[in-house]
Amino acid sequence: MSVHFDKVKGYLLELGFDIKHEDQKEELFIIDSEDDGIVNLVVDCEDPILVIEMMLFDINTPSQDMFKELLIKNREIVHGAFALNEEGNKLLFRDTLQLENLDLNELEGSINALSLLMGEYYQKLLEFAKN
Repeated sequence: MSVHFDKVKGYLLELGFDIKHEDQKEELFIIDSEDDGIVNLVVDCEDPILVIEMMLFDINTPSQDMFKELLIKNREIVHGAFALNEEGNKLLFRDTLQLENLDLNELEGSINALSLLMGEYYQKLLEFAKN
């Protein structure tokens, strides 16, 4: 187990997140904060970076208009961005941070950006997911 794994775990606990699952071998956590719109957020120590990723919805009917709107919204997101999985059929939120100098405020800011995004943009994401 790396020092980064322990540090990230300590930060997550200090921030009050519910760690639903942790895998020491893979050095990842799955956390929830349903009040903040965060469900099954993967926090993965992939030295030298920390990957923060949450699947938002399956893309059943892709459209140019949807992708255009998501890319425009990316410009407003404080940390992280919308992304697609390798197959292009799932919309994700993804952010990466440097592990070497990661601090509590930086991790909190990244997760808060996701929470803010979910609060502000939830209805539109639901519309996209239903199509």
